[in-house]
Amino acid sequence: MTDDVVVLGSGYAGAGAIKQLEAELDGEADLTWVSDVDHHLVLHESHRCIRDPTVKEKITFPIADLKAPTTRFVHGRVETIDVDDREVTLADDSTVGYDYLLVGFGSKTAFFGIDGLKNYSLTLKNLEDALEINDAITEAAREASRSEPAQVIVGGAGLSGIQSAGEIAEFRDANRAPIDIHLVEGLDNVFPNNDPVVQAKLRKLLQEKDVAIHTGEFIGGVDADTVYIGEDDELDYDVLLWTGGITGQDAAATADVDQDERSHRIQSASTFQTSDERIFAIGDAALIDQPGDEHPAPPTAQAAWQAAEVAGENIARAIRGHPLEEWEYEDMGTLISVGDKAVAHNVTGVRTFADTFGGPVAKQLKKAAAVRWINKIAGMKAAANAYPDM
Repeated sequence: MTDDVVVLGSGYAGAGAIKQLEAELDGEADLTWVSDVDHHLVLHESHRCIRDPTVKEKITFPIADLKAPTTRFVHGRVETIDVDDREVTLADDSTVGYDYLLVGFGSKTAFFGIDGLKNYSLTLKNLEDALEINDAITEAAREASRSEPAQVIVGGAGLSGIQSAGEIAEFRDANRAPIDIHLVEGLDNVFPNNDPVVQAKLRKLLQEKDVAIHTGEFIGGVDADTVYIGEDDELDYDVLLWTGGITGQDAAATADVDQDERSHRIQSASTFQTSDERIFAIGDAALIDQPGDEHPAPPTAQAAWQAAEVAGENIARAIRGHPLEEWEYEDMGTLISVGDKAVAHNVTGVRTFADTFGGPVAKQLKKAAAVRWINKIAGMKAAANAYPDM
């Protein structure tokens, strides 16, 4: 009897794993791909749509064009995972049975119990979010004036917050829009807990784009008009974007496997196998053990790219009764855009006069990272088409 392998999610982890499974299994098992959207999104470039919504055509790829004809696609949102019955239930009450399950449906935004934040903020987790941010900023700018500019606040100065603030600034400049931009970070520096040289370069680029930076005090609450920072500071806003963290999907909490009690991100070994030998977990949905390291692999795009290949191989190995391979994340460096500029840090294979640098080389490396993934998932023509907008 042929095994049923089911993959949940169409992000980096899910899409990459499907490609690997198709290559590894080659008809040896029945493969089903389940996602709540019918496309793959190059999420780490979705902030480009804040400035220019037409970029969506360059960074979204229909699942029908990506999968093999023999791979079944089910369009639906996962509601529950029944470990005992080996069954996934979707929002329309339909079910998908499995012999092996790969959970790669990502995460959702964490609001950390901050009063009003979930109700009043926009987030950036999918294509619709990016387009909504563009709509909100466009409308706010339309209703503003030079004497009373629109106030746009970005909460969280990690990768997503910095890149979003940069795109909002490019939108403002391209449209000569009356917009003030504020970037709020509770810790002491932008891009917290990272190299001080990188932090300094990013701060400089943000300031050059007239982004007001507020660090050292956390957002304590939000209402319809105001963001309350620390004990004394207040910022009125027209648009609030929150990029401050991640937590597990609701469906992950229903799976009877070991997981973090608060975030419900699923605990998986360095082989991606969970406490149930039939369930594997990767990407943001998982906390993936690392050999010799007390910290799990980071929830980044490059980690998901790397993990997907090994996860696909390991499911094929599990089906065949072969030993599973351990995966160890390899940090290939950091690339961050601030509008049309970028910062590169410790990029593997690149020799320059410094470990951290900006300028044209950093910008081209940022482009190259995006198109390399697009080439892998959708082919050379799609990658070449996307290159100018990355």
